Amino acid sequence: MNLTPREKLQLAYELAFFPPRLSEFWREIRENKITERAEITELIKMALCLHLALPESGYASTRALKRLAYYQACSKLFVPETFLINIAAKLNLNVRLEQNRVPGNMVRDIGLPPFTHAH
Repeated sequence: MNLTPREKLQLAYELAFFPPRLSEFWREIRENKITERAEITELIKMALCLHLALPESGYASTRALKRLAYYQACSKLFVPETFLINIAAKLNLNVRLEQNRVPGNMVRDIGLPPFTHAH
């Protein structure tokens, strides 16, 4: 995977808050379509960071902050944090986070694909 910083942040949001993309990510790892351990570790850490407490400052906009809070609340039903941690454990990756708040620069007004059942 050769992603731009914007694409990497988009993917982190999808891994953190969009269950179909997280499942696809895990399948790609199992099928050896994604093999770069450092990149996997970075993406999992970024996704886990998005579940931390909201920052007090340094974020892009109030709208972006509200969207992130909404994503955090709605995702709890699908326990993505546990899924991410389990992926890291299965691959023996260290994804321990040093911070306790979402970094302000990660708070962006990023949209996710529609979450609906296939017709």
